[in-house]
Amino acid sequence: MSLHEIFFIAVALAVDAFAVALVSGVSLPEITCRHTFRLCWHFGLFQAMMNVLGWLIGLSFRTLIESVDHWIAFALLLFVGSRMIIEAVREEQGEGKTDPTRGRTMVMLAFATSIDALAVGLSFSILNISIWLPALIIGLTALLFTAGGLHLGRALKNSAKIGAGVEIFGGLVLIVIGIKILFDHGVFG
Repeated sequence: MSLHEIFFIAVALAVDAFAVALVSGVSLPEITCRHTFRLCWHFGLFQAMMNVLGWLIGLSFRTLIESVDHWIAFALLLFVGSRMIIEAVREEQGEGKTDPTRGRTMVMLAFATSIDALAVGLSFSILNISIWLPALIIGLTALLFTAGGLHLGRALKNSAKIGAGVEIFGGLVLIVIGIKILFDHGVFG
């Protein structure tokens, strides 16, 4: 497999991380270097690790993982998206909100956006491709896309000044990504 093909796979895998980071950038009151590092590190690390894990699991467990991976990703994105919508409504009512770059929320988002990397790792195993260079490229691409999405989200929020409405929209985007994952796996048709 050529470097170009690996890069295109990495970009395709990083799109979900970019979308989630964009939503996170909109939802945070400010973005510090710490926010950027935490989100980028975890998203990049999870993409690379899930790719290696998929490769290690190999063919024998592929059918088990394929039968539920889309449901796991959907449930996590539904949960986090719903929480974002609820927090946006609470914020309008003067209540606090959760930082999506910390704790369980960040881990769930990193896991949900990297499920596809597990399947790609399985594919690399089937094709007998060494995983180390692809995993590095996939992880770094996710890291860079996450940073771009986070700061683009911040810029959009600052320029638009539409606050909670954008956050509600972001939560809906996460839920739609989850539904799209189900459609891509043929659940609805």
